Amino acid sequence: MIDTSLWNWDHVWASLPDMLMAFVKVTLVVTIVGSAIAIVLGLVIALVRRSAPKPISRIVTFLMNFIRMTPLVVQLLFMYYALTSWSPLMVGIAVFGVHYATFMAEVYRAGIDSVPRGQWEATTALSMSPGRTWISVIIPQAVRATVPALGNYVISMFKETPFLVAVSVIDMVGAARAYGADHFRFTEVFIVAGVLFLIASYPTSLLINRLEKRLAY
Repeated sequence: MIDTSLWNWDHVWASLPDMLMAFVKVTLVVTIVGSAIAIVLGLVIALVRRSAPKPISRIVTFLMNFIRMTPLVVQLLFMYYALTSWSPLMVGIAVFGVHYATFMAEVYRAGIDSVPRGQWEATTALSMSPGRTWISVIIPQAVRATVPALGNYVISMFKETPFLVAVSVIDMVGAARAYGADHFRFTEVFIVAGVLFLIASYPTSLLINRLEKRLAY
């Protein structure tokens, strides 16, 4: 007999273990590792664009813009078929990390540009080396200005993990969809998935706000 009720808690509890497992093993892993890659690589891209010789800077800028203007799903599918020796999860992590690195690079660029010109002049007057200027003076100030935007991109990455289904990686939403298809119950599982996303992302936004205030001048 088909259950026609609008809401059934039995389906919530039955679907929750698989959804939580997918959340921990896929959604969180891709978000955390992908964010780490994006944060570091984005800074490298921003520094190369600003400090490298013009030919290298132009090549990096072209590649960055190409990746930014290409849909994430297309990148996932292309790399999935190109890197056949990689697991789908590794492909997903790499694509998410590189994709968001290109956006974070622009955030870093804006942060670097926001450093007062007097700071640059002061490091020159003190005969500081370029490396020490960047590490001790410019980057710390730039990071303070970029924390909110970087945090927003991390949250965006977290919410876009369902795109991993394109490369056969089952995240939390994929697990919810699979349960719903097997039991013809989609209302409960998708609402629970939305609530889990909210429970995870809202504290993250609060943490980012707190970090922003702590790093403020």
